[in-house]
Amino acid sequence: MAPHLARPSFIPAGLRPPRRSPCARARSRPHSISLSADARSPSFRRPYTSVLVVPTGVGAAVGGFAGDALPVARALAAVADCVISHPNVLNAAMLYWPMSNTLYVEGYALDRFAEGAWALQPVHQNKVRLVLDAGIEDELRLHHLQVADAARASLGLPVVEYTVTDAPLEIKTWFDPKCGKSTGSVGNSDSLLRAVDALVKHSGVNAVAVVCRFPDDDPDDSDCYREGKGVDLLAGVEAIISHLIVKEFKIPAAHAPAVLPPPLSPSLSPRSAAEEIGYTFLPCVLAGLSSAPQYVTRRHGTLDNGCIVASDIDSVIIPKDACGGDGTLAFAHTARKNKPLIITVQENETVLDDTPDKFSIEALNVQNYWEAIGVIAAHKAGINPNALRRHGIEHLKSHQRMYSGRSSGSRPYSASPIQDKVYVHQLA
Repeated sequence: MAPHLARPSFIPAGLRPPRRSPCARARSRPHSISLSADARSPSFRRPYTSVLVVPTGVGAAVGGFAGDALPVARALAAVADCVISHPNVLNAAMLYWPMSNTLYVEGYALDRFAEGAWALQPVHQNKVRLVLDAGIEDELRLHHLQVADAARASLGLPVVEYTVTDAPLEIKTWFDPKCGKSTGSVGNSDSLLRAVDALVKHSGVNAVAVVCRFPDDDPDDSDCYREGKGVDLLAGVEAIISHLIVKEFKIPAAHAPAVLPPPLSPSLSPRSAAEEIGYTFLPCVLAGLSSAPQYVTRRHGTLDNGCIVASDIDSVIIPKDACGGDGTLAFAHTARKNKPLIITVQENETVLDDTPDKFSIEALNVQNYWEAIGVIAAHKAGINPNALRRHGIEHLKSHQRMYSGRSSGSRPYSASPIQDKVYVHQLA
């Protein structure tokens, strides 16, 4: 794999060589470089890139509520050179945390990226257009337009215009009876696609924020979620909405639901509290889309021409029981020699039961995100994570013993016995 060292946005500013003219060199003192700084030079290492995935609408213990996986992304961004994640992780309703080395990638696009069909092209700025559901009441629509104006005036976000669909979108939500995840439907999806198509053709749009009127929650469902116990009923169909747009137009898109404010609750969970701040969940979507990478397909150019491609990924972090998604399977079963390290998090339980062994995924299982980020730090440094644990390293095994009974070798991070069918290794 050719290293992509010409991506200055993912090389920490403090590690870039200073640019000085000959006159400046003559006037200034010689620049001294310490041994420690020289040892950390990135000249011969490509940026370390990690993908953080928490599927939406599956009741994840961390990331299943209102931006409660955002602290994980922030911590990971302090260790990795580049983090790629999706709106379910990075959105927090009225809250958002900008990270210059983190890419905001919609879920459908992330799957195509993992498969190698699409690449990610970092940008300085996108011009964001807003699509509003015709089913939103006038007062609620005005709240959203005022929030967009606030984002433009106070944050300087490039939100340039809005349009209203030609018919109510008729959103419906329900829980999948088989597994309990949330899902739903868009009754007038053609109206949504027509609105986006008009923006693409006539306004040169390169990112779309969508606000749809969602049915007001059943108190039983919403109370459970607000108390930090249940599955987000809105999340599943939110993903369907953004998938429709990204699949059709291949541009960044994200969704914010329009709902009436719920009554105050003394039992509100901190994990859901970000949705109680205001009348809308739109600010985080506008902030994320304003600098989201563009999607490059094989039809539109060379995938590796200044872009980030799937072969650049060094590690993927995923809940242990949510490994059945297209993107995770693509990363895990890639044919390239240096596969990304798949890290599964035991503590982040969901309503799914898609464990690595069911998909023959070779993974390193950790208990929580503390351990996961520690593993990332070791992996980036080229260190076996087990070397950081007491009794983590066993005696070196012979080649014959390592490969007996299996056609492919065990990951070098396992201190557990080699298994023929179960590929999950515990961090010792």
